[in-house]
Amino acid sequence: MKILITNDDGINALGIKRLAKELKKIAEITIIAPDRERSASGHSITMHNPLRIEKSELYGENIDAWQINGTPSDCIKIGIESIMKEKPDLVVSGINNGPNLGTDVLYSGTVSAAIEGAIHDVPSVAISISGIDRKIDYEGAALYSCKLVKDILENYSENNMVFNINVPSLPPEEIKGIRPTELSNRRYNNTYEKRKDPMGRYYYWLSGELKQLENNDNTDIKAIEDKMISITPLHFDLTDYNLLNKMKKWKFINSKS
Repeated sequence: MKILITNDDGINALGIKRLAKELKKIAEITIIAPDRERSASGHSITMHNPLRIEKSELYGENIDAWQINGTPSDCIKIGIESIMKEKPDLVVSGINNGPNLGTDVLYSGTVSAAIEGAIHDVPSVAISISGIDRKIDYEGAALYSCKLVKDILENYSENNMVFNINVPSLPPEEIKGIRPTELSNRRYNNTYEKRKDPMGRYYYWLSGELKQLENNDNTDIKAIEDKMISITPLHFDLTDYNLLNKMKKWKFINSKS
């Protein structure tokens, strides 16, 4: 089995190192990751600047590793289309330093890289860790990564789905289990602070706090609160088919049909 690994924290991040260490026990892995942190880059790709690819020696001779001056989605796109000789059997993005819960998946470079894999018809997994009081414990997420990958490949045979996984930042023995979930509602009280640089020019810095919203027991946030691993199936097809069927009965102005 061939697994392509990426992240949005950069090729030097501890999370991707721990992930690679575990997954190489069960597969032949290739790492193609950004050369620096690209958090919250969403699904952006590089179009107006050259992509530069460099071989990385960080992972030793037994792992084919590359760093790119682009986004996580760039890494998967150019990795599958140009760098790898064969299409991977699985894309795994992570382990992200921080959670990707609810609507935050729309901003996440970690999740977007996995979505790019699914667009290329490769089953894909995004793994993030939900820190408690900013203390990150990668051990549980790393150890569960192999089990989760095996479970997904054993039970799911299609190639265009993304599995978004969030793991509580706890020692493995304190994790209560794995729960299939839906996305939660996650909102922020965003504030742009107006500041002045040493040259006297104004700039804005995004800050804000997470709103406390009520979520049902089936959501990813509730699973994390219950000290469980959340696994949510996602798809890049954003069409609302229920509404689409209703719209077919609308009488649009100037419609000729």
